[in-house]
Order: sequence, then structure tokens, then C-alpha cells
Amino acid sequence: MSAATSTVVVIDHPLVQHKLTLMRRKDTSTNDFRRLLTEISTLMAYDVLRDIPMHDVTIETPLETTAAGEIDGKKLVFAAVLRAGAGIADGMLNVVPGARVGHIGLYRDPKTMVVVEYYFKMPSDLDERDVVIVDPLLATGFSAVAAVDRVKEYGPKSIKFVCLVACPEGIAVLHDAHPEVPIYTASVDRELDENGFIRPGLGDVGDRVFGTA
Repeated sequence: MSAATSTVVVIDHPLVQHKLTLMRRKDTSTNDFRRLLTEISTLMAYDVLRDIPMHDVTIETPLETTAAGEIDGKKLVFAAVLRAGAGIADGMLNVVPGARVGHIGLYRDPKTMVVVEYYFKMPSDLDERDVVIVDPLLATGFSAVAAVDRVKEYGPKSIKFVCLVACPEGIAVLHDAHPEVPIYTASVDRELDENGFIRPGLGDVGDRVFGTA
């Protein structure tokens, strides 16, 4: 069950919320944090992909021939914002292993807050695919806007944005730039602080995933 406000969908399933709480704890080990990131992403995929297109196929059961629904995972792209977005893509691939994966390398200059792109690689024929952009945090919103801007250049069929934790400031920035892009998150936290960190938040997810803090 999910609670929706405008185009923000908060995935409030107890298992998702439980794992998010474990991830928030500062004493959670790198190994546990990485495992939890994969697990929570797999769980979130069920809501994120609730409206994924299906088509009918004819199959043979042990008893008879019947028509059944099937998705075309090859038409779905998980676009991971590096570094830590790759962990979310890995978790979602557990339920749609046939999906394609793209990578968007972005970093935020700590002084100017300007987003710099250093890598961009997507599957071909993006105009025939549905794209789910995955990034652990929606903080200032600048990276999210930059990622959506770049993906839109290729004219995909649809775009969704998925994060573990968002804040009101980041949501407003993404909505202002791309009001038609739905946001899926496990939590909308209180605020963005003066250093551009979400509070209470998760800290630097990339550092926590890769043990580089």
C-alpha cells in the first residue's frame, strides 16, 4: 500500500520502512548497508513498476493451453545515477532481470552546488523504452533535474524518478523543472541543511555503500 501526494509516491510498506530505519543508523556496517540497499530496492520495485506495460502470450500449462500476461523487461531501463544509484538498479534487477541498465555520472561541486556530468551511457533505441532513473537521495534536486534533462534528450516513452529519501526542497526543484515525472521514495524527510544534506537523512550514501567515508 502506498500513500500518494501529487506526483510523489511514498512507499510506506512496513518492510520498506523497517529496512530504511536500519540503513539510517550510523553504526550500520558497510556490508549491512550495501545488503539493505539491495533488499529495499527490490521491495520498492513492486510499487514503482505497478503500471509497467504487459502483453498477452499463449502458453502451455501442465493441463492446457491458456492466455497469460507477460512484461517485456527488455523495454525497461534502469538509469543509475553514479555512484550509489547502481545499488538500487541491482536490487530492481532481482525482479526484472531482463531490464537494461544505463549509467549517469554526476557530481555536485561542494562549493558552487553546480552539477557536473562526467559519464553518460544508455541503451540504444531509448525512444522505445520506459526509463526509471534511480538515485538514493533527492536532496537539492539539481542532480535529479540534470539526469532527467539528459534522458529526455533521447525521447523515452516515459520517465520515473526513484530514491530512498527525498526532502521538500528537492521535490520542489524537480517538480518545477519536470512536473510530469513521478517521484517514488521511501521517505520525505524534514529538510535540507545549509550543507546540502537531507535531515535526518542517511548521510553520504556513496560513502556508506563503498566504505569510503
